[in-house]
Amino acid sequence: MNLELSKKQFRRLLDMVYIGNWILNSTRGDQRFADYDEVESLVFGQAVLEGMPSLAELYQGEIVPSRAFVEGGIHEAIVEYENNVFFDILAEDLARRDMDDAPIDESNYAELTSRIDAYIAEFEEHGTDNILVDIDN
Repeated sequence: MNLELSKKQFRRLLDMVYIGNWILNSTRGDQRFADYDEVESLVFGQAVLEGMPSLAELYQGEIVPSRAFVEGGIHEAIVEYENNVFFDILAEDLARRDMDDAPIDESNYAELTSRIDAYIAEFEEHGTDNILVDIDN
């Protein structure tokens, strides 16, 4: 298969491959999806051939994203995504809890979205500062 990309497009592809593999494998420990690691290695190996050798390095016999690539800002994009998703998921979970985890349909969808919006507004204004848990000893 041949795919023609500009240098800029290929550089964006490196970011996307890294982010995708990070999402799939970063929490898997020894049970990583090896086929995704293999694709990442192939794509980053191509970076060397395309005049971007600083973006890949050899580690334990495999071509991997270089330390310079990993520390170059890609994780800020991942963190921003995780923060947004965290608050969205938390808001929906809390809204559903408030509604006693009732199945959502046309009759209560507006209530759910209203509750989610209220939680999101709270998180935007105060983050998690007002979330407290009572622990009975």
